[in-house]
Amino acid sequence: MIHPFFKYLAITAITLFVSEGTVLAQAKKSSDTNGNTAYLFTYFTGNSKAEEAIRFAISSDGYHYSALNNNNPVISSEKISSTGGVRDPHILRGADNKTFYMVATDMVSAKGWNSNRAMVLLKSTDLIHWTSSIVNIQERFPNNENLLRVWAPQTIYDAKAKKYMVYWSMKHGNDPDKIYYAYANATFTDLETEPKQLFFSPTNGSCIDGDIIYEKGKYNLFFKTEGNGNGIKKAVSDELTGGYKLQDRYLQQTTEAVEGAGVFKLNHGDGYILMYDVYMKGRYQFTKSTDLEHFTVVDQDITMDFHPRHGTVLPITQAEANRLLTQWYNPAAVLQKVGNKAIKQHNIVVDSVTKTVYLPVQAGTSLKAFNPQFSTAFGVSVLPVGNADFSKGPVKYTVKVGNQAPESYSVSVSADHNPVLNGYYADPEILYSNKNKKYYLYPTSDGFTGWSGTYFKTFSSTDLVNWKDEGVILDLEKDVSWAKKNAWAPTITEKKINGSYKYFYYFTAAQKIGVAVADDPAGPFKDSGKALISKRPAGTRGGQEIDPDVFTDPKTGKSYLLWGNGHMAVAPLNDDMLSIDTTSIRVITPNNSFREGTEVFYRNGKYYFLWSEDDTRSENYRVRYGYSDSFDGKMIIPNDNLILSKRPEKGLYGTGHNSVIQVPGKDEWYMVYHRFNRPKGITMGDAAGYNREVCIDKMEFNADGTIKAVEPTLTGIKPVK
Repeated sequence: MIHPFFKYLAITAITLFVSEGTVLAQAKKSSDTNGNTAYLFTYFTGNSKAEEAIRFAISSDGYHYSALNNNNPVISSEKISSTGGVRDPHILRGADNKTFYMVATDMVSAKGWNSNRAMVLLKSTDLIHWTSSIVNIQERFPNNENLLRVWAPQTIYDAKAKKYMVYWSMKHGNDPDKIYYAYANATFTDLETEPKQLFFSPTNGSCIDGDIIYEKGKYNLFFKTEGNGNGIKKAVSDELTGGYKLQDRYLQQTTEAVEGAGVFKLNHGDGYILMYDVYMKGRYQFTKSTDLEHFTVVDQDITMDFHPRHGTVLPITQAEANRLLTQWYNPAAVLQKVGNKAIKQHNIVVDSVTKTVYLPVQAGTSLKAFNPQFSTAFGVSVLPVGNADFSKGPVKYTVKVGNQAPESYSVSVSADHNPVLNGYYADPEILYSNKNKKYYLYPTSDGFTGWSGTYFKTFSSTDLVNWKDEGVILDLEKDVSWAKKNAWAPTITEKKINGSYKYFYYFTAAQKIGVAVADDPAGPFKDSGKALISKRPAGTRGGQEIDPDVFTDPKTGKSYLLWGNGHMAVAPLNDDMLSIDTTSIRVITPNNSFREGTEVFYRNGKYYFLWSEDDTRSENYRVRYGYSDSFDGKMIIPNDNLILSKRPEKGLYGTGHNSVIQVPGKDEWYMVYHRFNRPKGITMGDAAGYNREVCIDKMEFNADGTIKAVEPTLTGIKPVK
């Protein structure tokens, strides 16, 4: 099986390691007349200074992209900019077909959205080595004293003027953002003409992120209506430098906020891709068109191993692709790309120092004849091929990329059970359903920038190891009227009412707590129609009303809701389970180690209160506990009450926000928690706090009832019976 990254890069009758000249000749025979067979995506990744840098990714088909240089910058922002950061890179092939031009915003967003006055111009003949110049518009041209920002430059060749035209948006004082243009000099080191307004909006609304593509005698200018609506529009003209007429309709195929439209033509003549940055969701949307008027979402066909922000795609030749692979791809990156779906893709560990690879696979996978299906095609060789026996230990693989020397890696395959869910999930709640005799996991759907997920899912299991995705059970955008964002940290309880089971699902949305009801643990759930908790308890300062936990006292049958960030609050639930006794709200914050994530359970006469300490973005996120002889009694906090914490030697960090499950009828207990993604989380900075995964490990008690420290593991637990 050939991984999508390399699909179509393979060229019939080309041996693996021929010269670039031969590759180019062969590529021209097997592709379109322009010789392009692949795509280069240039982008930045976020709003921190380290993320504001130019990165490259490559694709064979325009749909499946893999980051080059391990998603690290390919050009130093410090060396090319005045601010130390660059954003919004745009790349263009020159009219001579051998020179490349790139422009970018010279900006560090932490200094403010009105802080930059400059752009960066770059030039290359090989896509590897770049010369650069800074053009400060305020300093370079008169009458820009009240200039606030210079955003998202792009370049196009003006065949009539025989010059490269740079266009970008600027904001002066209280005026809206407007799109301007100027011509670059012959060496592409400066702008030689004074900026002129390119597009005049009939609404005088703000316009940013312009992108021009020429098609059938027309110049199509795509742009974002910044501050005046939410999305991508288009203006069309017969002339490059003016006369643009607005087509007053939005072209994006989502209701989410978008920016950074980019259009590129597919190499094989079957249309165009319009892509844009769905920046609040931390993802891109790709749409396809044959006429630049009608666009169809093709997200289901898109894969990326990175999270881009505002970038552009350039069609490239096979020789150029091979040159990029040789420079910025490596055996470690090749071994990250596997086709076998039994492998947990997010948890592959490749160590280029020790030359080892760890491939975690689904429970029940046979290791005696296992094929990782490493990606191989032109420019890449991985040996051996086919099945190998991993049951007796690691297997040696040799990898060669382009003109690089071959390298050997020791590859291990292990059927480890942690994480228990594929993908990014956090804040797990767990329930044993007496109705269905199954366990159900209810996590936060994670992996969204800034914790911006909007839906909840559940997963079912009979043994706590093998989990079935039961799908979305509550979608804020469709099912909840009072909140549409930040779907976090649910909890659930099962109640038998008038002989029938009911499930009450308490969830966080927009930093408030709501409740939904279903007749089955897998839903569908119906929201109550209003927030249950919407303000801080009296006497508290700061914090958020999040992280609910529902607990029913086995001695009294009374149910309680606990919640809070910065404070632990509790109130009795009324008999309807849909409202609380607001007169009985208490704040029972254990001590200053409490942050969030309350969990309460009962065992052998003791009530245990667990909570998370520190911040979920911190590698030191961890779990502490206290206990009491009654639910509303004095809480005893042991001196050694830290029961879950990181294990750096295993690459496990950010272990916290847990729930607890007892195997019915047994004194057998398990802790369900989230951790940073392993192995990438610890390298992601704050983003690790919303790229988390769910794990289960055994919980044990000392003879006096205190909790032993839980050991976070890779192996996880054995199936329970």
